[in-house]
This record gives sequence, C-alpha cells and structure tokens, in this order.
Amino acid sequence: MKKKFAEALKEYRKEVFKVEHDHNDLEQITKEALHITEEALSNAYRYHFHQLVDADRAEVINMVNNYTLEALLPPIVEKITKRQLLMERKLDLLVHLLEEALERISDNDA
Repeated sequence: MKKKFAEALKEYRKEVFKVEHDHNDLEQITKEALHITEEALSNAYRYHFHQLVDADRAEVINMVNNYTLEALLPPIVEKITKRQLLMERKLDLLVHLLEEALERISDNDA
C-alpha cells in the first residue's frame, strides 16, 4: 500500500512540476491571465467629485488616476492572476491525488 501511495505522490509531483514549467501550460496560463487582467481593469472605478474643484487640481487627480490604471495596476493584477491560476491548477491536481488515494484505500479494504 505504501508503494501505491508513493507512486501516486510521485505522479502528483511530476504533474505539478509540469504545470509550473511546461511551456505550453505557461503560455495558456499567461493568455488566460491577460484576458482576466484586461477584464478586471476595464471595470476600474472612476472617481467623481462631489463638489466642484478647480481645474488644476482635477487635472492632477486625473493624471494620477490615469497613470495608476495604465502603468501601475496592469503588471500587478497580471502577476496576481497568474499566481491564482497556477494555484487553481495545483489544487485540481491535489484533489485528483486525494481521490486516487481514497480509491486505493477502498480497493484494499474490499
């Protein structure tokens, strides 16, 4: 039984390594992350002034807002999204490992 679990664990580790390092998987994750990032940034909130402010102050606030949305947020959101997608794939593999382990336990009991 230990040998079966060791084989299942080895297979799990191999699949995790493949997800983390395989060029095709990483390309697919990157495409998906870019799509999610684009969608998230298109839903960015806009600030509306409650009181009328002078034009200079409004322009500065608008410049800061544009810089944040166009330069700072995209790489951060992309990295967070990539990490989340990788973790989801690893979790799927872990669930598969657990199902396989439980299946092997039930086979030994029968």
